[in-house]
Amino acid sequence: MCKQFNKQENTDLQQNQHRRSFLKLSMASALAGLGVAAANQVMATSGVIKEPPQPENVLTPEAALERLMAGNDRYVAGHSTPLNFEHERAALVRGQNPYASILSCADSRISPEFCFDEQRGDLFVARVAGNYLTTDFVATLEYAAVVLHTPLIMVLGHESCGAIQAAIDAVDNSTQFPGHIQSIASALAPAVRAIDKQSKNRIDDVVKMNVIQNVQELKKQTPILNRLVAEKKLLVVGGVYNLKTGKVDMVA
Repeated sequence: MCKQFNKQENTDLQQNQHRRSFLKLSMASALAGLGVAAANQVMATSGVIKEPPQPENVLTPEAALERLMAGNDRYVAGHSTPLNFEHERAALVRGQNPYASILSCADSRISPEFCFDEQRGDLFVARVAGNYLTTDFVATLEYAAVVLHTPLIMVLGHESCGAIQAAIDAVDNSTQFPGHIQSIASALAPAVRAIDKQSKNRIDDVVKMNVIQNVQELKKQTPILNRLVAEKKLLVVGGVYNLKTGKVDMVA
């Protein structure tokens, strides 16, 4: 029989959860200034690093990319693994060790877990319309790399991206969008300006350029990501999702 929690117990449980979340985030912020080697030492001595909940996710950057793309091949071929949340639920109670991080567009037609045929706990996904970098997204991916030891980051764009079209309209026609939407168009403007207006496939070319530019920016991010890339502990790549076929084509 399930235990019935009274109001005070629920309050205590919520406070404990908030306290644990605050401590984890505080530790992650402190680690960012220590450098990767020192960060790993702190994590080890603090008892955070334990037996990974999913040992099969401990991979080299190259093996992680191979697994990610093999999953996309299964998805395209219609051979996706049936979802079974019960299998990994007990393991994920103890923590997480995803093998890849995905910076993806928020478009509802794009679901990284589906298009790479993965289960819960396998991918660390950050999503925003236009899949572009902000300070918050850099910090999110740093957390995955240095705290969760995720060896791969993929920037994932997709064809017919509405955010990219909005950016093209803003650059070409000085279109102004309501609310904060304009900030998205402004953030994507460098990719638009990098592609000739006479391009026959302009939106597709801008989508690719946006992915390429964000991959380049991620590789340069100090003090964590650039060091991990230099030490070959982290691979940063870019792909574009084809809405018609479901295939992800590597572009960076």
